[in-house]
Amino acid sequence: AGAGCLYGGQFISKCDGPVQPDGVWQRCVGIAGLVPSGFSSHLVPVKRCELMGPGQPAWDFAFADPPVHIAD
Repeated sequence: AGAGCLYGGQFISKCDGPVQPDGVWQRCVGIAGLVPSGFSSHLVPVKRCELMGPGQPAWDFAFADPPVHIAD
């Protein structure tokens, strides 16, 4: 299967890389991170990536939904 992405909602983006021969793929989730700056703060995008698929339990809701590969 090819790569695919979902945009909007609770996350900036959620993208899956291609499925490898062993059935595993990489999922990257973009979230907004709060950075303190003097007397104020601002949001910056933060990307986290984890492996998904057989034998790769999702440790965080951001990665667990959807539990299947996101395809184009």
